[in-house]
Amino acid sequence: MILFVNACVRNESRTKRLADYLLNKFNDEIKEINLEKECIQPLNLELLDFRTKLAEAKDFNNPIFNYAKDFAKADIIVVAAPFWDLSFPASLKCYIEAINILGLTFEYSSDGIPKGLCSAKKLYYITTAGGKIFNEEFGFGYIKSLCNNFYGINDVVLIKAEELDIIGSDVENILKKAETSIV
Repeated sequence: MILFVNACVRNESRTKRLADYLLNKFNDEIKEINLEKECIQPLNLELLDFRTKLAEAKDFNNPIFNYAKDFAKADIIVVAAPFWDLSFPASLKCYIEAINILGLTFEYSSDGIPKGLCSAKKLYYITTAGGKIFNEEFGFGYIKSLCNNFYGINDVVLIKAEELDIIGSDVENILKKAETSIV
């Protein structure tokens, strides 16, 4: 199963266009998590305590764990997130909080080192930006670090199109060039 985490909010999203181009290359079942429609709330003390008690008891039947279970069992993951304010939309951060579950997506070794529990061998991170992405560490780098260090997903691929809103940019050509980079 391919898990598509859609953090795009605009109807005519350029990021979503690139994601659709990639997703059309797969023949597998695609499960979409549309973060705009899901409205995942950030963790607060009450929710965190509730989730921690269930996780410590290894009681993962509550719907609060559904996002993490889907993430952990996916074969391939595609994340589409526009580049906003040097990062990604807040809805994606809330989603990350929802999937970062000890015992489902990762565990700690006796030495305290995280060990990934996810099945995915590859995650594609797709982003577009109106200007130049000067530093990838706050968006793509954050996701890549989580995948490599916590989830056990070592193959993390960045697909990007940038400078789309610069006066005189050939937006269609930039997007086509990004599409041709998708293998």
